[in-house]
Amino acid sequence: MGNVTSSVAARFAFFPPEPATYEVFRERGGDGRLCLTGLSPEKNVEVHLVETRAGNRVVATFWRHPRARFTVLYSHGNAADLGQMLDLFLELRAHLRVNIMSYDYSGYGASTGKPSEFNTYYDIEAVYDCLKKEYGIRQEDLILYGQSVGSGPTLHLAARLQKLRGVVLHSAILSGIRVLYPVKVTFCFDIFKNIDKIRQVNCPVFVIHGTADDIVDWTHGKRLWELSKIKYDPLWIKGGGHCNLETYPEYIKHLRKFINAMEKLPLVKQNNQSRLPTTTITESKHNKCLRFGKR
Repeated sequence: MGNVTSSVAARFAFFPPEPATYEVFRERGGDGRLCLTGLSPEKNVEVHLVETRAGNRVVATFWRHPRARFTVLYSHGNAADLGQMLDLFLELRAHLRVNIMSYDYSGYGASTGKPSEFNTYYDIEAVYDCLKKEYGIRQEDLILYGQSVGSGPTLHLAARLQKLRGVVLHSAILSGIRVLYPVKVTFCFDIFKNIDKIRQVNCPVFVIHGTADDIVDWTHGKRLWELSKIKYDPLWIKGGGHCNLETYPEYIKHLRKFINAMEKLPLVKQNNQSRLPTTTITESKHNKCLRFGKR
């Protein structure tokens, strides 16, 4: 009964863009490397097809910054694929001076398979293995970033890695059912039980949420922050919705402060008083993140 209910919940939760907004192709001549439509070679992005333990092949892109101290493993929101996120990743790489590893879940974009809760877990595990093997990225130099539904695979992995540098939760959910109903207990058939997994995360957690989010109420972010073992000052964006937080100047400002604080670890308390430049990020096609409800 639990598995049946879980599969029904998953069908309601996943909305991959159809058709995909990009294609993966192999470059003619040269070394025949993989490429993504919409990305020119000078963007310094490497494309991978990573096989998961479920047998799916997911698309992963490594956005290299020449002076990066950290790598951010970014799990995007629902109703989006990598083709819609390119502008955002370019901005984040430039403003934060980090490498970014991004990927599409099974059934999203050019990734094979079907979307499901457990496939997202297998996806992020495979992408993390790619980071270790291809780039030698250590846990200590890795920050996990989960937006909306992406908070599910993010906290799944964060609960298993004990030496992570940090975690960012952006418009995150407490669990799938709690988005729809304010239940007080966790049911076995619920999906993305972040409310339980956050307690197992042993690194600083930075929570970002809009106070006017009408899809995932800001109390989800508030509760996740309260349950975090190591709390970094949260960012509650006044008037921010679910899919537009990147357009607020304080978004990139506070992300930069978080990255700077992570560079200074170990610290008992992070200094959050420094004034930093604001961003040029504007609302664009990448702001597609989450839908819940029947198709």
